[in-house]
Amino acid sequence: MRQVFTRERLIGVVVALVLGCAAFVYGLRWVESAITFRPVSTLGQHISPPAGAEDISFRSSDGTHLHGWFFKTEASPAVATLIFFHGNGGNISNVGWMGQRFAKHGFNVLLFDYRGYGGSEGEAALESDLYADGDAAVAFLTREKFVRPENIVLYGHSLGTAVVADVASRGKYGAVVLESGFSSASSVASTALPWLPGFLHFLGKNRFESGRKLATVRSPILIAHGDPDHTIPTTEARLLFTAANEPKKLLIVPGAGHVVFGAAGEPYLRQVEEFMRQSVTAR
Repeated sequence: MRQVFTRERLIGVVVALVLGCAAFVYGLRWVESAITFRPVSTLGQHISPPAGAEDISFRSSDGTHLHGWFFKTEASPAVATLIFFHGNGGNISNVGWMGQRFAKHGFNVLLFDYRGYGGSEGEAALESDLYADGDAAVAFLTREKFVRPENIVLYGHSLGTAVVADVASRGKYGAVVLESGFSSASSVASTALPWLPGFLHFLGKNRFESGRKLATVRSPILIAHGDPDHTIPTTEARLLFTAANEPKKLLIVPGAGHVVFGAAGEPYLRQVEEFMRQSVTAR
């Protein structure tokens, strides 16, 4: 009887451990998803594009419909065509003014929403899906607007920098701008989840290894960051800069916080614009 009781107790302990581990992993991944993706969907709603923008749509590689706005500059020829990859929250309705601003300064601009964001279908959950959506945005420009990759500028903010790093690692573009970016999900987790031991970071679904990917990027790179940035530490910008190839430029903006283009305004955007102009015309 004592042996049966011990065996049953042991089985109970093992089952409890297995269930506890499963619950921990599930909870960790829920936290990861909640931190990584904060989409605001407008699917099914009619959202008028900003003045000067064309409402456009295209498909990702798995058939998911993506929505965006295309701003065509009145300048002829355009300096370049800019694709803006937004961060983990909201949607393109928050940055319509960016499209208008750069269009007035001689750039064509594509703003688009990843799956699950804005008017795009699907659900944002995996980094591989975001990379596919980024590739689809480039393909839209090359196939529908007949823009050559060397005339395309990839501009990413926050989460968007991970998409840009991946897309840029597999092609040659006119310029790359990484604003408020991070070197990897694990590196950011050390700050966002300080209670989680580093050896458990592998349990996350998404890696976002931008620092590693920059080693294969051959386009001019501008890395910009606010200081201090309480969302993604400014030290991440320096890690990205170290990983990047020449030609590269590091721009630290005191007091700008996480959304540098919004906080630092026109003086900052003029510096970004000048970098893009010089990069494209130096080819």
